[in-house]
Amino acid sequence: MNADEAPELTAFAPPRGGVQYLRNGRAVLMARGRARGYDDQREAIVSRAAELFARRGYHATSMNQVAEAAGLSKATLYHYYRDKDALLVHIADGHVSRLQALVADTRALALKPEPQFRELVRRIVEEYADAQHAHRVLTEDVKFLAPEDRQRILDREREVVAGFAAVVGALRPELKQAALATPMTMLLFGMVNWMFTWLKPGGALDHETLAPMVADLFLGGLPAVRLPVPTEVAD
Repeated sequence: MNADEAPELTAFAPPRGGVQYLRNGRAVLMARGRARGYDDQREAIVSRAAELFARRGYHATSMNQVAEAAGLSKATLYHYYRDKDALLVHIADGHVSRLQALVADTRALALKPEPQFRELVRRIVEEYADAQHAHRVLTEDVKFLAPEDRQRILDREREVVAGFAAVVGALRPELKQAALATPMTMLLFGMVNWMFTWLKPGGALDHETLAPMVADLFLGGLPAVRLPVPTEVAD
């Protein structure tokens, strides 16, 4: 069901999220009060679901497994999310919305093109560091969404790319004139979007170290990449 559709009122089953009573013979929807911590619990469920989808695959994960991972009964889980599709939408939509906000906030800074580009790369790489499971779900499982949900999320992804492409075009106006700013941006995302497949938590490299190297490589090629300063190991 999309955001413009309302559930049909029935005499026996009140819509989700509310209770029903009659006023002058007409059904009236009343908001159901939310217990303290409701939103925190929703986000905890989303976090566990994203981890399971990323590791096991969307189709191979059941709502029973999500409930178990979240420490809830299946009935309680359905109080928060009506089905597995709703969880997938929430994961993908939430992640891409954060990327949109990141790009908008960075583009609003009064920075010249190169510092703004570097800041965009830094922020998006570090966002991926904190959302590896959600990013994997967004990358691999969008194809399982209903058409209207998939289209909405793909449109938001295009907005993220367009924000980067605008800065690439400001750095090299001739790329914009040749309609190459967006393809160049897609090459950039080819570097950063798949870090989760090989960059492991706790390894010798982390997202914070790699972010400026990605910008260096994109802007200047291999000769421009600066090596990270070694961290001294305490005795």
